[in-house]
Amino acid sequence: MATLVSLQLAGLAFGKDGDDGEDQDAAKPSAPRVYLDLRSYYSRVPSGVLSIGLSNPPGALSQLASLHSRSLPSTQGVGFDVPLTVDLNDQVSLYGGFSATASKAGDFDWTALAVTSWNVGLQADIYQQNGGAIPTLTVQSTLTRVVPSGPLATTALNTILEATYALDADETRGFLAGVQSTLIAVDSDFASLRPNWVGWLGGFYQWENNWKATARAGLQSFGGAQLLRLAPIEPFTQPILRLDLDRMDDNDNRLFGVTAQIAWTPKPAYQLTVRTPLYLTKN
Repeated sequence: MATLVSLQLAGLAFGKDGDDGEDQDAAKPSAPRVYLDLRSYYSRVPSGVLSIGLSNPPGALSQLASLHSRSLPSTQGVGFDVPLTVDLNDQVSLYGGFSATASKAGDFDWTALAVTSWNVGLQADIYQQNGGAIPTLTVQSTLTRVVPSGPLATTALNTILEATYALDADETRGFLAGVQSTLIAVDSDFASLRPNWVGWLGGFYQWENNWKATARAGLQSFGGAQLLRLAPIEPFTQPILRLDLDRMDDNDNRLFGVTAQIAWTPKPAYQLTVRTPLYLTKN
């Protein structure tokens, strides 16, 4: 993370020394964009599985942390992700924050809304298409830790690599391809979760009124898990589908977004997410 940030800052330091004020103003980098990327979500997961999917895994982590019975019951959950995000420039973003969730497992009552994890992460374009033949390559990595610590406390590393190929200069339509890995470590020696992998293809289209639709479809492969004396969670490879609808402004700042995801695990697990960014500074 530090290496990528230092490279970006070093690139800004080699701006042109213009002979007049106009050239100097053009060479000045824009101020970082700072915002709270608030995400509110509802999820529904069938019994006997952990749901990870095309996202960071707070749902799976909180399900582990609130385990009450000898098998994983069906669960419902509502939650809020509150990451403070800083876009250093058009290529690098840093973020960190917390997740608060409330859940209902099987016949148990809803738990109280409480902070269940914190996370830090980085998103960076390691290559930008800019009208060329090679697609934009974006990497995103997020470290998530469950709180409070306990016998089943977990730490997760979620990494995404996605290629975006735009079909026009304004990048309003194009294709996507990506892969995601999720590694989850459990504090207890008597429990283990093997890696989860997701691969997908998709596309996007942005209308003149700045509404943008994105679709991703692919396969999720989970290696299985063993949790204390519970029956093992069997490995599976099943389809996954994610649909995004975003409202953008003229500078491609997200104003509003909604995401619907269905992951067969092998029974279908659902998640609906609403994004409402709150901009503190905005370009």
